[in-house]
Amino acid sequence: MPGFRPPPYPYDRLDGAKAVAAAHEGGIVDLSIGTPNDPPPAEVVAALASSGTERGYPASIGSKRLREAAVGWMGRRFGVEVPVDGVAACVGTKEFVANVVGWLRLRTPERDTVLYPAVSYPTYEMGAVLAGCRAVPVGDLAAVDEADAARALCLWVNSPANPTGALADLGAHAAWGRAHGVPVLSDECYAEFTWDGLPHTILEHGFDGVLAVHSLSKRSNLAGLRIGFYAGDADLVHYLAEVRKHAGFMVPGPVQAAAVVALDDDVHVDEQRERYLERLWFFADVLRREGAEVDMPGGSFYLWAAPHDGDAWAFTNDLAARGGVLVSPGDLYGPEGAGWVRVAMVQPMDRLHLAADRLAR
Repeated sequence: MPGFRPPPYPYDRLDGAKAVAAAHEGGIVDLSIGTPNDPPPAEVVAALASSGTERGYPASIGSKRLREAAVGWMGRRFGVEVPVDGVAACVGTKEFVANVVGWLRLRTPERDTVLYPAVSYPTYEMGAVLAGCRAVPVGDLAAVDEADAARALCLWVNSPANPTGALADLGAHAAWGRAHGVPVLSDECYAEFTWDGLPHTILEHGFDGVLAVHSLSKRSNLAGLRIGFYAGDADLVHYLAEVRKHAGFMVPGPVQAAAVVALDDDVHVDEQRERYLERLWFFADVLRREGAEVDMPGGSFYLWAAPHDGDAWAFTNDLAARGGVLVSPGDLYGPEGAGWVRVAMVQPMDRLHLAADRLAR
């Protein structure tokens, strides 16, 4: 039998539309991927060159100062008191999402199922595939089959959600996980960009059996540094940190030093929030003029829009051809996303105005 062959990377399916959009005078306005384009704080960049940590191996779990900064930030943003030994670093959260299932499987080999949101970031499903596990999409917790729950290694929740911007009931997820003996992994990388009310973490509902996963990629425009952390259940944090230590997962020392500066500062995040809000309001109107139905998201910096005729790929190709705009059809995030497009508000206002002007012409 043939071995594993990786499927096409989801965004590679956009190569044709990307080439069409790039042919416009003034270039492509790329709203397809959530890659931050705004500058990180100058102090964070300066910290990369001044930590003096280049020569030694960094601690896999993260320096004490990094973990203290993460604890301080969670206290300020969410009002939760997390002990320093309940936090560990990861090399950006995507590698954690992609690898954690395999490590959980080693610990609980009799379980083989990953429950994840039906419309979601593709890496939740791929993490299950890479670990040789079953990936079972979940639309409604109450509808999860008991046989799947009994086999579940973990339940993923993402709030605010990528791609929809929806806010989940994190308390309900924590309670479901405890009732079924299933660890709940809460991806909260967009928490700073919560628009409906205050930001929340699953850790507000206790630490037992849950992990909150956080990233500096979005909050601080530091996707290129690959730095994040996970926090929560002390036993689970310790287990994963020990496995990762053996596997050699380490955030570079200068990156950890820069992350401390970023986590200690909330002002730059508040400024970024204002940028994203302005873009969301502006481009929602642009999409409505193009015949799409779109509401402001509960959180995140994405617009989740429904083309009037339900043909997301035709809408994507039309935006590329007429406006030089690249967006992502919703089926990249699961079959239930068909008929929608995700639009990432990562470009500055001058680029959004350029796209709007092209489409208006």
